[in-house]
Amino acid sequence: MTDLPLDQVRTLLAVVDEGTFDAAAAALHVTPSAVSQRVKALEQRTGRVLLLRTKPVRPTESGEIVVRFARQLARLERDTRSELGMSGAGEPTRVTVAVNADSLATWILPALTRLSHEPRLCFELHREDETRTAELLREGRVMAAVTSSPDPVTGCSVRTLGRMRYLAAANPDFAARHLADAPLPEALAEAPVMTFDRRDDLQDAFVRALRRGAEGASRLRHAVPTSEGFLDAVVAGLGWGMVPEVQAGPLLAGGRLVSLAPERPLDVPLYWQHWKLDSPALALVADAVARTAAVSLRN
Repeated sequence: MTDLPLDQVRTLLAVVDEGTFDAAAAALHVTPSAVSQRVKALEQRTGRVLLLRTKPVRPTESGEIVVRFARQLARLERDTRSELGMSGAGEPTRVTVAVNADSLATWILPALTRLSHEPRLCFELHREDETRTAELLREGRVMAAVTSSPDPVTGCSVRTLGRMRYLAAANPDFAARHLADAPLPEALAEAPVMTFDRRDDLQDAFVRALRRGAEGASRLRHAVPTSEGFLDAVVAGLGWGMVPEVQAGPLLAGGRLVSLAPERPLDVPLYWQHWKLDSPALALVADAVARTAAVSLRN
């Protein structure tokens, strides 16, 4: 194999995005038979199965590599058309970014709003836990991501953003009711706890650190899948939780929250990863994110 025919690569991407061969055929204005033949030819050329013929279809691990290449190719093509003045009048440049909920609720939006309006940018944000945003990048579903991993995804560059600090906090009445009658490590192992979702390990990690490797937080846990909702639930006294420092500060000062272990904050390092493309739009976003993170996150 010496090359990847671009029409076959674009067809594979269309099938993945549209979900079925028939829908891809309609989007490409060709017959379903032509779509099937192109995908089969690409699989023969690569020597790999690229698609799982499910409903909707899903790319295999090898297919994800080709899909990521197809999206990068499309990005370069759009940038080239724009530089040549071939884009439609006023056509925006779309930038897709995966970002964790707490960054979305605190500092990432100011980074995006500080960008100039030329070239016009259109943002598509995918909310995901910082431990999983790299997966969206690896799958080619986004161009850039805020991640907790310093290890670059293949084909991506990485830069350090800073550390998001979390404080263990609770409603004062909740703390008096659930945490006053036992040492904090043991009390937290029994008290109702807030989580973002079932994959959220932040509260467990904090309790394990206090208990030096013993079990994590209580099994009596509530899940609220938004940063703002999570904070509201902690303030309301539904459970204790790890709250971003920037959100906790005013509430601690106003007495609506109490810090459970002021001397034991939990820092989560954050990194910016994006495709290694000579894309002016992507470079512009990366610089704005880095500048805002420098003043919003801890070094």
